[in-house]
Amino acid sequence: MYLNQHEIHARLNNSFDQFVDFVQTLPDHRFTATPYGKWSAGQQLQHLIKSARPVATAMGYPKMLLRYFGTNRQPSRSYQAVVEEYRQLLAGGAKSTLTYLPGVVYSAQRPVLIAAFLKQKERLLQQLGNWSEKDLDKYRLPHPLLGNISIREMLYFTAYHNGHHLEQLKNHELQRHNWENQLQQLIF
Repeated sequence: MYLNQHEIHARLNNSFDQFVDFVQTLPDHRFTATPYGKWSAGQQLQHLIKSARPVATAMGYPKMLLRYFGTNRQPSRSYQAVVEEYRQLLAGGAKSTLTYLPGVVYSAQRPVLIAAFLKQKERLLQQLGNWSEKDLDKYRLPHPLLGNISIREMLYFTAYHNGHHLEQLKNHELQRHNWENQLQQLIF
């Protein structure tokens, strides 16, 4: 499925808002607890900020500078093709690179992290409005796992990536982790 600029805008907006809505429902201890060695909700939020920030920044660069990463001569792949490649990489053991790893996150950081995350959303959406459909396919950005991909594909990835981490958080909740025991394990 090929998404146009308006569809990308809607998908990005929705993915950011759904993640924030879910994170805001979590009590402080579930925002910061790391269930069974996985990232906490706060760490996932920090990771998503670190992932979106360079995309939003690069989209504001003069297009002449973006030529450094090369240009596409063919149309962008579909949303599903980008998602499928990313899923295959994860299934093959691919992990986040050091640059995008989160640090320790405390519950008091939640409002600041949510504000930073929403700021990246606004930056992305604003920058998207400055791009033509043609240029979304023409210019590329480097992705640490997917290689150099078109701006359109990077935006597909960003929307999917937010949803991917939201699903991880929801799965932790569905598994009914005993959070009190998790906290005791962290403390003792």
